[in-house]
Parts: sequence; structure tokens; C-alpha cells
Amino acid sequence: MRAYRDQYASVFNEGRNVVLVGISNDPVDELASWLKDEDFPFLFGSDADNDGGTYAAFGGGLRDNNMVDSRAVIVVGPDGRVAGVIPAFNQVDPAAYEELAAVIDEVTPEPVDP
Repeated sequence: MRAYRDQYASVFNEGRNVVLVGISNDPVDELASWLKDEDFPFLFGSDADNDGGTYAAFGGGLRDNNMVDSRAVIVVGPDGRVAGVIPAFNQVDPAAYEELAAVIDEVTPEPVDP
């Protein structure tokens, strides 16, 4: 998620009017602290009290103990609707950011210079 934060302005053009939500089993207080400490330009959702149900609803797989396999990243488009879901976002894999950019590009193509 740090790589996305660091590329937010240049690669993703300030998010192009989309909202990203990362869902994990981490408790709310831990996510809030991480969000504040790292200055992320997106939202985190805690599924700690729902036994992974929210994560699973967005296509993520659960381990036997109902913990999420990885963070799910949900892209909410400019119209307020879910535009795309990456059920297992590997934050250290550059290909994950290419996949995320493709979802954002599909929803909000970059303006073409005349």
C-alpha cells in the first residue's frame, strides 16, 4: 500500500476521482493508526468483527480460521459504485499496481490532449 501511496499523484493522477478501500481482518484501531502514521490517500475497512464476511463478499478467500488471505482492494468509481475488486492485493508485487491501474483506467480514462 505504501507503493500505491507513493505513486498516487504521478501514476494515478491523484486517484482520478475514484476511492480505494482496502479490507483486512486488522482491528479498527490498528488500521486507523497505520493510516494516520503512513498518510495513505485511501480508506481501510476492518473486517475483524465480521469473521471475514465482508472480505468474502468481495471475492476474497478465507483461511480455515476465517482470516483473510490478503487485503482486498475495492475501487469505487466517480459514480459511487463499485467499479472493480482485487480480492487479493499483493502490495509488494509491481504487477498488483498494474492491475490496479488497469481498473482505474477502465473507470476513468485519462484525458486526451487535443
